[in-house]
Amino acid sequence: MENYLEINKNSWNAKVEPHLKSDFYFVEEFLKGRSSLNSIELKLLGNVQNKTILHLQCHFGQDSISLSRLGAKVTGIDLSDKAIDAAHDLAKKCGTDTTFICSDVYQLPDVLNEKFDIVFTSYGTIGWLPDLNKWAKVINHFLKPNGLFIMAEFHPVVWMFDDDFTKISYNYFNEKPIIETYIGTYADQAAKITQEYVMWNHSLSEVFQSLNNNHIQILHFEEYDWSPYPCFKHVEEFEQGKWRISQFGNKVPLVFSLLSNKKSP
Repeated sequence: MENYLEINKNSWNAKVEPHLKSDFYFVEEFLKGRSSLNSIELKLLGNVQNKTILHLQCHFGQDSISLSRLGAKVTGIDLSDKAIDAAHDLAKKCGTDTTFICSDVYQLPDVLNEKFDIVFTSYGTIGWLPDLNKWAKVINHFLKPNGLFIMAEFHPVVWMFDDDFTKISYNYFNEKPIIETYIGTYADQAAKITQEYVMWNHSLSEVFQSLNNNHIQILHFEEYDWSPYPCFKHVEEFEQGKWRISQFGNKVPLVFSLLSNKKSP
């Protein structure tokens, strides 16, 4: 899939306007000070005052700006130029000095010359990347010695099911590109957009081994039987801000998180 970047950039550019208008992203409340960060990642991030943070695949920057509001010096990057334009506008309205760069993850070392205390990525990011070893190499490149890599992501078991969660439709392992067309978007399923996209499933072993191969040591790993987002079909809110797929209850992991650090080669 040599043109996957072009396909996915177009797909994410198409999402920006409906996402800005959606309840899912609550932009009006965000402008008034509401944070977009969840308890899962906040627990791992801890006190970020005066920390430098690189936020990979930041969409239009809400989490990056939320981290800036906590006192961090944040650089957010994303493939979508429309998302980055929206991020600049949002940061200006919020009064933060968050930096945003339009770049593919793999090309970032060619356009950014800086080292960071923390590299952060969250929710629905690695599936857009074909090669996690290259991803982990980029993370290592940007981390200071003993710097932290913090990740919260949807569990790969979720991506095995069809959209209605009635059957296993996809391989758990990274077998090949998944090329599909989707009507609407996870943030607004009624949105009048049709997008082609290219994704890859990545097993937990692939995540762990890619980090280990690039001198990033996992310090803490956790799995969750709930999602902080109602971004799947057939979800129910069993506690405030916590959703499960109704037919699965608490039997299936929906999210995982990890804390890791850069060790000496």
